[in-house]
Parts: sequence; C-alpha cells; structure tokens
Amino acid sequence: MFEQFDALLLARIQFAFTVSFHFIFPAFSIGLASYLAVLEGLWLKTGKTIYLDLFKYWLKIFAIAFAMGVVSGIVMSYQFGTNWSVFSDIAGPVIGPLMAYEVLTAFFLEAGFLGVMLFGMNKVGKKLHFAATLMVALGTFISAFWILSVNSWMQTPVGYEIGASGQYLPGESWWDIVFNPSFPYRLVHTVIAAYLTTAFVVGGVGAWHLLKDRTNAHARKMFSMAMWMATIVAPIQIFAGDMHGLNTLEHQPQKVMAMEGHFESHPDGAPLILFGIPNSEEKRVDYAIEVPKASSLILKHDLNAPLAGLDTIPDDEEPPVGIVFWSFRIMVGIGFAMLGLGLWSLVARFRKKLYDRPMLHRAALVMAPSGFVAVIAGWITTEVGRQPYVIYNLLRTADAASPLDAPAVAASLLAFVVVYFAVFGAGVWYILHLMHKPPHTGEVGVKRGDKGPIRTAGITPGPSQNPGDPDTLPRDHEEATNGR
Repeated sequence: MFEQFDALLLARIQFAFTVSFHFIFPAFSIGLASYLAVLEGLWLKTGKTIYLDLFKYWLKIFAIAFAMGVVSGIVMSYQFGTNWSVFSDIAGPVIGPLMAYEVLTAFFLEAGFLGVMLFGMNKVGKKLHFAATLMVALGTFISAFWILSVNSWMQTPVGYEIGASGQYLPGESWWDIVFNPSFPYRLVHTVIAAYLTTAFVVGGVGAWHLLKDRTNAHARKMFSMAMWMATIVAPIQIFAGDMHGLNTLEHQPQKVMAMEGHFESHPDGAPLILFGIPNSEEKRVDYAIEVPKASSLILKHDLNAPLAGLDTIPDDEEPPVGIVFWSFRIMVGIGFAMLGLGLWSLVARFRKKLYDRPMLHRAALVMAPSGFVAVIAGWITTEVGRQPYVIYNLLRTADAASPLDAPAVAASLLAFVVVYFAVFGAGVWYILHLMHKPPHTGEVGVKRGDKGPIRTAGITPGPSQNPGDPDTLPRDHEEATNGR
C-alpha cells in the first residue's frame, strides 16, 4: 500500500510529528513550573491567599501538561533506535551520555519532588513544600539544558574524534561538547521562549475571565503578572534572538541565507526581504518587499557590509529555502506582536485602565497560543535550516536513517497520528476545561483519590502536619467528634 512512498521522508515526517507534539508541553511546563515557584514564594512572603489560590489553580494544569510532556518525550527516544539506527550507532558515544545525564539529573530530581509538590502541601512544612516546588522548576531547566546541549552539538559539532569504525567519539574534554559554540545562545533563546509561552497562556486565561467579570481579583492578578512578563521579557527575547542569529551566521551561514532569502551574494550591502515567495528553481524571491541594505545592517552592523548568498553553496547542500524563509518570519512576527501587546498593556497600566480595556483583553486572548506557534516555527527554522545534514557538515540525514521499507515506517506513523490525537487531544481538552473555570478563593489544588496516591505495599505514610486532616486524628477523637 505504501510501497510508492519514500521511507526516509516518512521517517522525517514521523519524527517531526512526534517532536512537534512533544515540544509544546515542555515549552509550557518549563515556564509554568517557574511561575508556580514565584506564586508560592509570594504567598510565603506576603501571606496573601490570592497567590496560594492561583498556585493551586495552575498546579492542576501543570500536572497534566507535565505528564503529557514526559509520555510524549519517551516515544522520541525509541525512534532513535527504530528509524534512525545509523545515527544512533555513529553519534551514540557522544549523544547517549548527554541524554543519560538528563535522566540522572533532571528526571530523578523531578521524580523525587513532584509528588511532594502535587500532594504534599498539607503533609510537609511550608518551606519544605516550597523547596520541592523549586526543585521541580530547577529540574525542568536542567532537562532543557541537556536536551539543548545535544541539539546544539548536532548543529555545531566540536570536541569529537572519529574512531576506527567511523563513530564520533568524545575528545579530550566533555566540556567542549556540552558547551559547543551554539549552545549558550540556543539555551537562553529557548528558555526565554518557554517563559513567554507560559506568560501569554496565563495572560490569555486571565483576559478570558476578565471579559466575563472584570472584578475577579484572581483574574486581575494573573493578567497583571503576565503582562509584566510580556513587557519586560519580550524585548530581552528579541535581543537574545538577534545574538543567536549572529552566532548562526558565523557557524551555519547557509541557514541564515535561507532565512533571509538571499539566493544571490550582495557585495555592497544586502537587502532585508520582509515578504516574498522564494523560488528555488529560479533562485530568486518573487514579489519581494525589501528594505535596501537593512540585512547587512542587522547581521554585520554595517549598511555596506557584503553578505554571501546561496550561490556560494552547492545545490545539494542548500536547505529548503521556502520552509525556512516563512517559519523564520512567523517566529519573528509573533515576537514583535508579543512586544506590541506588552507595550499596549504598559500604557493601559500607567493610565490605570489595565482591567478596563476589553480590546486589550481580547488581544491577549487571541495571543494566548502564540507562544506555541512561535516555538514550533523556531524549531522548524533550526532543524530544517540544518538540512541536508543531521549532524552539521558531518552526517547527512539520508545516511542516518535505518534500512526500513516504507510500509513499516508508514504503519507506525499512522499509529502515532491516531494515538496522539486521541490521547493528547483529550489531555488538551481537559486543560482547556480547567482553564475555562475561573479561579476563586479556596482553590483545592490537585485532588487525591479516595485512598490517596498509590504507595508501595508495607509503607505507612507519615503523619500529616495539617491538624484538620482526619487521617491523622486518633480514632477515639474522631468518634467523640462525630458523636457531638
């Protein structure tokens, strides 16, 4: 049935599909974990219950998003062995330990403290629970650290040696591999993107409830915090993205050429092509709207600086220009839209109209999913712009795939599509269901089952520090109370 399809293309589509689903959950949970830590810290510092209510409100959403992120991430690891076994064999000595470090540090840290964070607020002291929340937030960052180190090494590979069997082996120092040339820039840019993604989701939920009841104190607080984040962090992200772009120009120039749509070299200053239709066959951008020499100004800080084009790159090493060109513009456009909304909210705040501007609230509601679109567009720019290599300038994607027939890859791809849309569709629906409910005083947070979380047989849970927990009251005291 699928014999006429290309197995390599199907394998690439499968990995793109699964990683796109996966990426949206860490992009949300990384920022949300830190937001929960901020809320709990403010509650402990100020004693205001509004922060505790918001903490419990978002904790339920975090639990679901975190679980879906873990499950969807496991699937990708198996694909390295099934669809990309040649890549795993050749790059395994470098990639494998880095991914193992994520498990040994981030996963273990999160697993050790997540249960306390979700279910332990009435079981441990306030400071210990806050420490658990901080550890979970730290764990999400450490996870991003190792995964982005792996991805960055594939973009800018250094510190390796080639073994007798053709494998890439660690060189003299692991630090050269971990802190490869593009890693610091990619880490900062991606983590800030996760924070902005969370901020706009929080702001969108707050705006939704303000449109229904602008007197809701909890909606006001979350909307205000989110708009502060947009106002302050969006310009920082634009600057971080610019620095990342300069680093990419140095180490992966053909990716930047595709992003800019520069099919030809420009010895006297390159134009900034705002919009157009890349025509790879004719090696030009049709209907281009340009700003003369602006690209040289941005990339070289000199209007007349020369910029090389794709005419200096062999045709079989050019990335797919159309995809990279447009995904880059989607990401940048959303970034400036975020900045615009942040500045709009700042003006409304100074005029003391932050909660009385329905148009602002509607705009924030529309922008709620924008962070997810931006991170996916950025990921497409990064990964497609690296083509035709899976390890830049070392291993081509076509040479990294497993020797599988198209029907085998197609069958697993169809299975993933069906299962992902069913399982994760239900999870996303439930998250939206929780967001639809307004936050209120006395939020209960994550609920346990009738018997509490599952625990190992023979292990007796410790006593609660909540004096009102009936599980900790002596039987005679409970009977006496019920008999009053």
